[in-house]
Amino acid sequence: MTNATQNWSLKDDIREYWSRRSETFDLSPGHEIFNEEERNGWYALFRRHLGEGAGRPVLDLASGTGVISHLLYDLGFEVTGLDFSDAMLARARAKAGQRKAKIHFIAGDAEQTLEADASYDAVVTRHLVWTLVNPPMAFAEWFRVLKPGGTLLIVDADTGAPRSLKAHVLRSAAKLLAKITPAQPRPGMDMETHYRILKQVYFSDGAWADRIADLLKAAGFQDVIIDRDLTAIHRGQWRNMPLRQQLERASQDRYAIRARKP
Repeated sequence: MTNATQNWSLKDDIREYWSRRSETFDLSPGHEIFNEEERNGWYALFRRHLGEGAGRPVLDLASGTGVISHLLYDLGFEVTGLDFSDAMLARARAKAGQRKAKIHFIAGDAEQTLEADASYDAVVTRHLVWTLVNPPMAFAEWFRVLKPGGTLLIVDADTGAPRSLKAHVLRSAAKLLAKITPAQPRPGMDMETHYRILKQVYFSDGAWADRIADLLKAAGFQDVIIDRDLTAIHRGQWRNMPLRQQLERASQDRYAIRARKP
């Protein structure tokens, strides 16, 4: 079996997994937004790194049901959401229709978008990078579709082994709590499939922010910064999460990475 065939099989597995989760995706804190504190936290993050939309075109990669697309639309961007799950896209289009939001949703692969060269002022991703099969190829693709001076903003997390004493303590507390308190099942979460996919992706040992930053620089990006000031977003999410999940997420390195195309 060739490496290309193996990669396609993994992507197919990822697509089917997220298509199944589309039915319950918007029920989970951390996916959908349930309070204004979190919503305002996202607005602040986007304004900090992207500025106001002012009609500028932005590509929301792995847009899912359109949560991030709507935030960008609210800030005045001309938004295209790209996802390779038809089920996710169907829900995204329905939500945009209900809001009468003029967001364009298209089917595509984030590692090979087929979009035109230099066609976007910004590219945004949330919780996509950890699932990438070939990040160097993806980052080169995102560089290609950005206009000169355009901005890439990645929001993701290193959910691998804790890398600090504080993170170890928080993760241990979460595990202890799981033993004494029955865990609440997360809507649509299939942990067996999740871990099977995680073992095969590029960042199988954790999506370290520094490794991502180095790959972005190798792809030609400049002015790469790692921003961990996501407090308002996390505080808003935690309001709707059980304590065990709060502790687990607090043990993870959650960050935004901004990079610019020269």
